Amino acid sequence: MNLLVCISHVPDTTSKIAFTDDHTEFDASGITFVMNPYDEFGLTKAMHLKESNGARITVINVGLSATESTLRKALAIGADEAIRINAEPTDAAYVAELIADYARDKNFDLIITGRESIDYNGGAVPGILSVHLNLPFVNACIGLDLNGDQATLVREIDGGKETLQGKLPLLIAGQKGLVEEKDLRIPAMRGIMMARKKPLTVIEPSEATKQTMVLNYDLPKEKEACTLIDPDQVDQLVELLHREAKVI
Repeated sequence: MNLLVCISHVPDTTSKIAFTDDHTEFDASGITFVMNPYDEFGLTKAMHLKESNGARITVINVGLSATESTLRKALAIGADEAIRINAEPTDAAYVAELIADYARDKNFDLIITGRESIDYNGGAVPGILSVHLNLPFVNACIGLDLNGDQATLVREIDGGKETLQGKLPLLIAGQKGLVEEKDLRIPAMRGIMMARKKPLTVIEPSEATKQTMVLNYDLPKEKEACTLIDPDQVDQLVELLHREAKVI
C-alpha cells in the first residue's frame, strides 16, 4: 500500500502573532512552528496502516527550508520518505495544485490530509486536491477501516456521524477521532537517529498559478469588558440586552 500524507508547518497556537510592513507581512521572528495537529492525526493513522498492512508512507509539504524540521519529525515518527516542494504556500489553490502535480503519476492508494491547517483555517486544500486528482473525497473523517481495497469510512456531519463505503484510491481529510490524542506518536531517540538517514527530497514547484494575494492582515479586536449581573436583577439584564447588546 502506498500512502501520501500532507503535512503543514504552522505556528504553535500559544505563539504571539504580529505583522510587519504596515500589516502586509506575517512576522515569523520568535514564533515556534509545529506540525499541524490535524495532519498529525492523519500521520498517526498512516502509521497504524503501515504496521497492520505493510504500507509505505511518503509525507509532503509545500514550503521553504524552515519547514524541514517538521518533515524530519514526520520521518522520526515513522514515515519512509519526505518531499518538500520549494515554494511559499501562498494560497490553498496553489498548494493543492503543486501537490497534485507531484502526486498525479505516483499511484498512491490513499492520500491523507488534515481537515484544515490551524493558521489560516481555510480547509480548502483537500477538496481542491481531490478535484485535481479526480479522487473520491471524504472530509472531516473520524474513522477508517480497510479490507483489501475496500474502505469503510466515518465522517462527522452536522448533528451526527455518517458511515460510507468506497474503494481505493481515495483522499480523506482527517481530524481528531481518526485516531485519539493518546495515540499520537512522539519521536523516540531511535526514530530520530533513523530519520537522518531517510530521504528528504526537495523539488522545485511546477508552473502552478497563484490564485490570490494578501492585501493586509488584521488582529482580532481586544475582548471588551464583561458586565456581571446579579441573578436577581432580571430587569437590568433585559435592559442591557436591549439597549447595549441590541439582541432583543
